[in-house]
Amino acid sequence: MTKPAHSNINHLGGGLAGVALLVCGTAALAADSDPAAESPGLQRQLDEQAEQIRLLRENLLRQSLAITELRRMVQIDRISGRGSAPGDAARAARYDLVAQASPEQQQPVGQAPERRDERPPEVAPIFEQPGVLTPPGTWILEPSFQYSYSSSNRIALVGYTVIPAILIGLIDVREVKSNSFVAALTVRRGITNRFELEAKVPYVYRTDTSVSREIADGSAVDRVFDSDGKGLGDIEITGRYQLNDGGFDKPYYIASLRLKTRTGKDPFEVETNRTLPGGRGTGLMTEQPTGSGFYTLTPGLTVLLPSDPVVFFGGISYQYSFKRSNVSRKTDSEEGSEFLGDVQPGGAFGFNFGMGLALNERSSFSIGYDHLSVGKVKINGSTAPTSVRVQLGTLLLGYSYRMRDGQTLNLSLGAGLTRDTPDLQLTLRMPLTL
Repeated sequence: MTKPAHSNINHLGGGLAGVALLVCGTAALAADSDPAAESPGLQRQLDEQAEQIRLLRENLLRQSLAITELRRMVQIDRISGRGSAPGDAARAARYDLVAQASPEQQQPVGQAPERRDERPPEVAPIFEQPGVLTPPGTWILEPSFQYSYSSSNRIALVGYTVIPAILIGLIDVREVKSNSFVAALTVRRGITNRFELEAKVPYVYRTDTSVSREIADGSAVDRVFDSDGKGLGDIEITGRYQLNDGGFDKPYYIASLRLKTRTGKDPFEVETNRTLPGGRGTGLMTEQPTGSGFYTLTPGLTVLLPSDPVVFFGGISYQYSFKRSNVSRKTDSEEGSEFLGDVQPGGAFGFNFGMGLALNERSSFSIGYDHLSVGKVKINGSTAPTSVRVQLGTLLLGYSYRMRDGQTLNLSLGAGLTRDTPDLQLTLRMPLTL
């Protein structure tokens, strides 16, 4: 059974007193003896005692430093109102140093403490990339479920003005509501203590509802257009490598590279209405796609900084989408398709930052912000007429709870802060160690 911290301090204090008495007594014996007047055997005994005094002094100094560190940690725990955070490798190493210096565990003087796990501390995950790498030789199976909701309003003016604020023509008010459900299965494998591989297979179900009304045509009837889509999404493969050792008050740097495939049904494979109900306006998809339609490669860098009692984290990334040639879009027109040519999505630069706090031995809380800036789409080398740079900002809250069987349940909530970001995003994860 683990002893309280103050008990360890008292125990070490008593040990220090005994060591001090032994050192003083041995020193007094050496002072009273005259090496020149004694036999060679006594001289050899005095030399051995002198060496023992040196070793005891080193041990005394080491125990003094251990007691000072233990007192500092006890004071921190009293201020924060909690015990040591689970997964904090740096703090665990310091407790091991104190235990090593205790007379209960006799070890040779100067022996280095046992090497501990140098992986970053674990916090409640709120971003796509986890903070803790998988231990070597370990498989982790992580089922997850994500729900996203977004809505947007648009007013289209179809007509002309004679004088300002007077319109002759039609006013089209449209409201679009989107719901997305993504069930995914993620598999991670620790290759070494600093490198892991991950594969993610998602299944997507999406529904879109468009409500439009022509205000100036004398009709007060809403026109509703529904569409949905379901199927396999875009499979992702990711590799992560920890660049340095890190530690207490020292940052961890983790590099990652993610490849997203185009296994899902892309927007060019679903049929698009050239006209809305009512015979005018831009088209809507009769079926929702489950994939983006492009291969993307995303390098990134994540930084974690343990600083008792919290862990700060952040990262940057850049998403590059590969160009597709000879692209055609399916429509309900007589031709059956519309040729677009070469399509190149804009690059997406992203960054995020946040902090995690261990509430107790079983639970932790995280808060962060994630931002993604998506560039303009190019068609045949020129910017598409309706393409604009999109800013996606999300405020994220996360909670992690470790159950009695050792498994962890992670829940995160995302709130859109910009107009183009989903209004709500809920993600539930439960990693299982195999």
